[in-house]
Amino acid sequence: MGRNYFHLHLISDATGETLITVSRAVAAQYQGVSSLEHVYPMVRSQVQLQNAIAEIKANPGLVLFTLVEQDLAHKLEQACREIGAPCHSVLQPVMTMFQSYIGAAATPRAGAQHMLNADYFRRIDALNFTMMHDDGQQSDNYEAADVILLGVSRTSKTPTSIYLANRGIKTANLPLVPDAPLPRAIETLRNPLIVGLLASPECIVQIRTNRLRSLNASENSPYVDRFLVANEVNRSRELFAKHGWPTIDVTRRSIEETAAAIIDLYKMHKMKFISAS
Repeated sequence: MGRNYFHLHLISDATGETLITVSRAVAAQYQGVSSLEHVYPMVRSQVQLQNAIAEIKANPGLVLFTLVEQDLAHKLEQACREIGAPCHSVLQPVMTMFQSYIGAAATPRAGAQHMLNADYFRRIDALNFTMMHDDGQQSDNYEAADVILLGVSRTSKTPTSIYLANRGIKTANLPLVPDAPLPRAIETLRNPLIVGLLASPECIVQIRTNRLRSLNASENSPYVDRFLVANEVNRSRELFAKHGWPTIDVTRRSIEETAAAIIDLYKMHKMKFISAS
């Protein structure tokens, strides 16, 4: 059975990230249906809006928008009514709830969530730190990390680290290599939360095999030997248990799910660290 497709128009006065995230989260609930995304970022003028409306006329479909400028929002809604395209403001219901609870109207600011504030620079700082401490680099500076991820090769350490960095969490990651000792500093760290990442040997072997194929390398290697990989995983599990480090099995988790679990652990870690100080 083939997939069904529909046009999805995402109109934003900022980067459009909010719309993309929300629409994909909803679209994922419908099997056999895929959206053809038309993204219009930084729509802040009548001319830009008219260009988007012309595209909607040419390819009718669902329209989602985040436009805080009411004049632009009203013109888009009117145009969609004339075209017969369902149109919905993603932010308005939430803003209405905020206004009702807070008791004050919002001050419209296009792209306000992307302003260069302290949180923005914290995330950039975290990303720089994470890139410099990827795959065991600069282990002598691990005390400055918020989180350190340990795991055998192909347990999603790097992508998870980058995701955490985008949330403002300075993350280092260190691969567990057979017969290679951990840096001594790991056992004496006070500030960072250390998390062990695990995965089933079958999953790791599959990912490693695909990696070797992409490099046109020989698959006759200890790197993908089922028995040796299982031994690696067991030894890493023993290491984590020895030190009392929390673990997360990433076998069936997405990067986002793994990161969410780590963020919860990090919040608890910070509370304990503050209480002990």
